Amino acid sequence: MAELALWAPQAWIAGAWQPQVLLEAGADGRWQRITPHTPPPAQAERLAGPVLPGLVDAHSHAFQRAFVGLAERRDGEHDDFWSWRDRMYGVALRITPEQLRAVAAHLYTELLAGGYTQVCEFHYLQHQSDGQPYADPAAMAWALADAAANAGIGLTLLPAVYERAGFAAAELRPDQRRFRAGVAEVLALQRRVRAAGRPLLDCGAALHSLRAARPEALRALAAASEGPLHIHVAEQQAEVGDCLAATGCRPIEWLLQNAALDARWQLVHATHTVTAEIDGVAASGAGVVLCPGTEANLGDGLPDLRGWLAAGVPLSLGSDSQVTRGWSEELRWLEYAQRLQLQQRNVAAAPGRQGATAARLFDRVLTGGAAAAGFSRWGLQAGARADLLVVDAQEPALIGLPPSHGLDGLVFAAPARPFARVLVAGRWRDTAHAGRAQAHRAALQALWEPAPGPHEALTVPTG
Repeated sequence: MAELALWAPQAWIAGAWQPQVLLEAGADGRWQRITPHTPPPAQAERLAGPVLPGLVDAHSHAFQRAFVGLAERRDGEHDDFWSWRDRMYGVALRITPEQLRAVAAHLYTELLAGGYTQVCEFHYLQHQSDGQPYADPAAMAWALADAAANAGIGLTLLPAVYERAGFAAAELRPDQRRFRAGVAEVLALQRRVRAAGRPLLDCGAALHSLRAARPEALRALAAASEGPLHIHVAEQQAEVGDCLAATGCRPIEWLLQNAALDARWQLVHATHTVTAEIDGVAASGAGVVLCPGTEANLGDGLPDLRGWLAAGVPLSLGSDSQVTRGWSEELRWLEYAQRLQLQQRNVAAAPGRQGATAARLFDRVLTGGAAAAGFSRWGLQAGARADLLVVDAQEPALIGLPPSHGLDGLVFAAPARPFARVLVAGRWRDTAHAGRAQAHRAALQALWEPAPGPHEALTVPTG
């Protein structure tokens, strides 16, 4: 017997729009049956617009939501990822578990409104501001889990090994003191989170980067950890140069030679690559997490999107630093950046699919995001978690589009609020909770008081 029965005029199933779809979910919060070409039964709730599966946000640093909009002024002659990172550490050194809970709950609600129903939290903010462990070493992890539960989004926590400041460094910098975690600490946190048995909460693991984790730690974590395994890699040209100088290999090249990559691995950013690396990743089964909004904001560079698509590498999206918080904008950034670089249109389209750029990208990140979060089933199919997005049929940007072009409109017509309702595990979620916004505002005011005036430069504390 279905616990929930919904009927949609149109639903995105197996890579195509299907008409008149009945969607039935059980008490376990999973889809039991999804049946197209079905007149609306009397007992089913009729949805007001087309429906899509929710996507996985495969790379998030929730605490960086407190920094959005506060790093868009140049303090000197040169500004790049590394100067941004040093300023970002000011947030990392100040934020408390209570503030993180408030900021993350607000963020996760925004992510739901942006079409994500699961978030992978790349978690390296572990300790007190002086670098000492909390009385409960998992305090910051529980703050994130509480925030996800409050918002109603699924969470895959990814505690990260973070041991050193760089390839040639023996330890962390003073302003990285809150990040310290070895393999034992990460595995202990993974066991605690999984043992808690909280709904919609799972735990994989991460390595911050090759520069921040020793090779022996990488191998030990890969051997002992369960679930997905993520790592920042090849985001910046300086990182590639440092890796070459230290190891004689490019970052992804080193992973291919030394890490026994497989389908558990997710390479976050993977911006700077050569063809042999793309072919090697494809052969390994590992996935790549692209974060177009953040990569643009930080001036990282452009990925070889055509190369990753042609090689069949699993792809997913991440909100990362939170400058964008919806997948439609991320896909638009991903495609438009390629158009600017190549001076062509519909770069990601596959001609065999009638040139459907949005459809190809959406399907790739739908599947790739499931793997990044550790799901074997995802989307509108029996056995998958009962998540969906109801497209707002009254959104001005989408009015008048033919049904066959609904996904194109979601990505390229730039709707302000594309989704009218969001379902996670068979329950409707509130994506406009005023209380979360108020707590978020209070947390930011505490972090940044006194607030900078309209013509003042932001002074970020450095600890």
